[in-house]
Amino acid sequence: MAQIKLTRRWARRGTRPSAPKNQRRSSAWIFGAICLAEGKAAGIVMPKCNSEAMSMHLEEIAFHVGPGAHAVLLLDQAGWHGSAELIVPPNIALMSLPPRCPELNPVENLWQFMRDNWLSNRIFTSYEDIVDHCCFAWNALVEQPWRIMSIGLRQWAHGF
Repeated sequence: MAQIKLTRRWARRGTRPSAPKNQRRSSAWIFGAICLAEGKAAGIVMPKCNSEAMSMHLEEIAFHVGPGAHAVLLLDQAGWHGSAELIVPPNIALMSLPPRCPELNPVENLWQFMRDNWLSNRIFTSYEDIVDHCCFAWNALVEQPWRIMSIGLRQWAHGF
């Protein structure tokens, strides 16, 4: 017997919009980092979340860090963020956030924005379709530096 799970979706009052939900288990992970000062971003889409994928993500970030600059990357307490196997490039410093404080990490709002606008309420036809949608969503975001800055900036953190 199929299990029914309720989901929420914004809609005009009095309407009943469809909200498809895929019950299959294929997934991809978007690893991303943002620079709020310049509205830049660096990211990759990976099949797994582990130390190897995180090391590849750090390599991608390091590539985008300007010459002579140093990036500070805020991280939550995910296991692959602090693994002993992690390879951290010399132009990146890792800063761990306190446990259970996602509101302190500006990139969390971008994940929600991407889900709301490009990734939620869809049924993907294959793993490749999932990856294509993730890449499209990330690239669409990267092309909008003003959006990265407006969603990521926190008034309380920057004293505006």
